[in-house]
Amino acid sequence: MNNINIFCFGFGQVAKNFINKVQKENINFNLSITSQDSTKEIEINKRKFASYQFNEKFFDTNLIDSLKKADHILISIPPINGEDLVIKHFSNIFEKSKLKWITYLSATSVYGNHNGEWVDEKSKCLASSERGINRLEAENSWLALSNKQLPVQIFRLSGIYSNQNNILTRLKKGKVNLISKNNHFFSRIHVEDIANILFKSLTNFKTGEIFNISDDKPSSSTEVTLYGVKILNVDIPKKIEVDEITSEMMKNFYKDSKKVSNVKMKNFFNYKLRFPTYEEGLNYIRNNFV
Repeated sequence: MNNINIFCFGFGQVAKNFINKVQKENINFNLSITSQDSTKEIEINKRKFASYQFNEKFFDTNLIDSLKKADHILISIPPINGEDLVIKHFSNIFEKSKLKWITYLSATSVYGNHNGEWVDEKSKCLASSERGINRLEAENSWLALSNKQLPVQIFRLSGIYSNQNNILTRLKKGKVNLISKNNHFFSRIHVEDIANILFKSLTNFKTGEIFNISDDKPSSSTEVTLYGVKILNVDIPKKIEVDEITSEMMKNFYKDSKKVSNVKMKNFFNYKLRFPTYEEGLNYIRNNFV
């Protein structure tokens, strides 16, 4: 792989792990990113890169020069007030650029509720939450750019956990309630697997494609929580009913139940998950980080 110029809109845990993977593979690359607060220089593994301010009210116009040089673009910024800010401000630049790879990170919330049944990339999107509806609209906007010969792929991410953000750390801090709901299934994925698949897609890419990014074992939050309790040997958290939840985001989470298929992802990228289920992932985290 020749020298690549990467521009990341947003630099959260997925983008950071992806760049770490690129560095570990000794790829020659240049990087620019955006952050909401200010323009500054950041250091990643002893290399310095430009970070440009970009939010719903303002963006540093100096980022445009870096964007014009980019051939690989990763978008992890969610829609703001129902609008995709990246497309709003920069789609005209994309259409004039010689881009090789655009990846939009969406979410499996676009599927909505399927009553615990399996969904794949051809399943009907029944999003009912504002977040899910906005994600679906953003997907359609990005796919419309792929119809204009731009190289766009969509990754629908399941619930992300990492070595730093996971059920074990929350259990240790006493920040978990046990919420039981019949026939409630959701899927998850370790951030390292997301980064690995993003890296694979640099050399195995097909424009206009949508991929579910998920592990092999959809399960209930109760099942995952109780497994965490078992391997940490801590007390079972307080049980509460679904109607006692106060967070609007968590209320919407428990409205949707589905098992997300990853067959297309594994076949297309010929990828073997490092953490096929939450058991492997949580045991690795317990042994190394908790």
